[in-house]
Amino acid sequence: MSVVTLRGVRREIGATVILDEVALSVAAGERIGLVGPNGAGKTTLLKIVAGIERPDHGEVHHARGLRIRLLAQESAHDPELLRAASLTEAVIGGAAETVSLAAALREMELAGRADSVEYAEARGRFDALDGYALEERVGAALRGLGFPTARHAEPPSRLSGGEQTRVALARLVIADPDVLLLDEPTNHLDVEAIEWLEGALRARSGALIVASHDRAFLDAVIDRVWEVRSHHVTRFRGNYSAYARQRLAVDEGAERDADRREKAIARERELIQTYRSHRKYAKMHEHERRLAAIEPVLREARGASLSIAAEGAGRGPAEPLRVSETLIGYREPSRVEIARIRRLVLHRGDRIGIVGPNGAGKSTLLKTIAGLLPPLAGGVEMATGVVPGYLAQIRAAGLHGATVLDALRSAVPVEPGEARAHLAKFLFRGDAVGREVAVLSGGERSRLELAILGLMPTNLLLLDEPTNHLDIDACESLERFLLEGERTLLVVSHDRRMLERVCTSLWVVDGGVVVPFDGGYAAWREAVAAGWNSAASDAIHATQLGAPLARLGTPVDHAPPTSLITQRSKTVGDSPKPKRLSKEQLRRRRAAIEADLERHGLRKGQLELALLDPLIVSSYTEVAKVTSELADVTAALQQAEEEWLRLEGEAVK
Repeated sequence: MSVVTLRGVRREIGATVILDEVALSVAAGERIGLVGPNGAGKTTLLKIVAGIERPDHGEVHHARGLRIRLLAQESAHDPELLRAASLTEAVIGGAAETVSLAAALREMELAGRADSVEYAEARGRFDALDGYALEERVGAALRGLGFPTARHAEPPSRLSGGEQTRVALARLVIADPDVLLLDEPTNHLDVEAIEWLEGALRARSGALIVASHDRAFLDAVIDRVWEVRSHHVTRFRGNYSAYARQRLAVDEGAERDADRREKAIARERELIQTYRSHRKYAKMHEHERRLAAIEPVLREARGASLSIAAEGAGRGPAEPLRVSETLIGYREPSRVEIARIRRLVLHRGDRIGIVGPNGAGKSTLLKTIAGLLPPLAGGVEMATGVVPGYLAQIRAAGLHGATVLDALRSAVPVEPGEARAHLAKFLFRGDAVGREVAVLSGGERSRLELAILGLMPTNLLLLDEPTNHLDIDACESLERFLLEGERTLLVVSHDRRMLERVCTSLWVVDGGVVVPFDGGYAAWREAVAAGWNSAASDAIHATQLGAPLARLGTPVDHAPPTSLITQRSKTVGDSPKPKRLSKEQLRRRRAAIEADLERHGLRKGQLELALLDPLIVSSYTEVAKVTSELADVTAALQQAEEEWLRLEGEAVK
């Protein structure tokens, strides 16, 4: 059964056609991924499906009573969300019907109407919505999206834009509408939050349409693909990987068709010239019309892909980089210690992914290695002959030149013709090379910086979220570039597909330490599921090295780079050992935590049994009290378990 239907939809902005002759339907429970190049119209299509925008032509029909909600990329400044007194209240606000039913049930019980037909109907609907578990589900959603229990009382107005977007996402998951529309929902999420969201979306019974450049995420949550390209929408069966195989077959067919068209164009031009020379103008004009119909189709087929060239990268030394006994963080405005490093070694040809939760220090580590940020103690040893190329996550500077062409030639001395040919591989063609750098979009700027990086003679690439703002085609071209030759690579990324394809091992930044992991992304996630954690790994690493990390002394000076290229060479210092808990302190602390675990576990069991008591179940008020306390006790138990694990790691050291 279709819950949303689009017929003959056309959308224009000014003289530009965004969507044309779009005919689609969404079935109940269908899970659809929206893919296509940046600017193709994915966000516009989502807004039309949601009813936020109206098409210029065509019709959009929603099933009667349909609940449809959209998480837009600009959801960070939702006034309703910002008015909430706490994160919990903001998220509960998404379940408006459940909250309203709870209030109605409470009023009827206080009025002595618990035996009425209206109460029975409201109670039935409340049970169907799993209303008694609402607070528990809200807490789980916030924790899953990166907000620990201690932060649930914070007002949303104090959060950053990315954090507000995460709260808005939790609010929509709790609302559980009939059709959920998500526009780039994995922006601002770390690995754990993305995996939680995947599970929450798979558990939904309602329909889903999600626009995303995260290929692993699409594989996990969708079973259909809508591809938005050249103003039209094409439907494919299966998840993203199935779509990619079908798209490859289509592209190969288009390539063969383009070859045939090239031959047809050459033939038409020959005929035009022949008829012109014989002054047979009617025939000449007929073939000119045929040529005019063929050439635009050929240009469109030939101009659809991004190609990144690997040029000028030398091999470099066998061991380009070593980081030992180092503390990274910030000295200004006050000293903030982010993470300690016992020992990390980079060998020529290594492709290392830097992973960990948001805020753990991944970008801080990369900036320290690049020489942009001095370590608080210790240093970075970079071998002679290493020529690094650094790509920042926030790209506010570093491009010199008024236009795209100027920026490339300022960074790399090449002839104008060679520069234009290279820029064409990054979709800067014709007049686009004369566009001002200052007005480029995020995706265009990323493509330009990658074009520059592709020409630089670097032998160590330091990339911070290189796929930000890139569409899927550009991401896959970047992967091919990184896999060419013996590139040595350090990359911070949340793009799990890229990490798995490109990186052979990882550096994990978590819990105040940086530890190596010998394996790819999938192997790391399997290890985490089996109990691996950074604290225990760091303790093992310390034992292997034979000494714990000392608190390091005066850091070695670092000077910031003047362009995309950075080269530094530093030595390691010595300093006193950090203060640790004594064995007796650890014993007492662990005993206290174990007592908390026993107390919370006992209370959790009592509350779960209470929910089976007919006297309690018969009263909304009593059930609400029990479920509220159960959510608090469950959260406290989880917190105690995490603290116990941390102390166990401390004891190993």
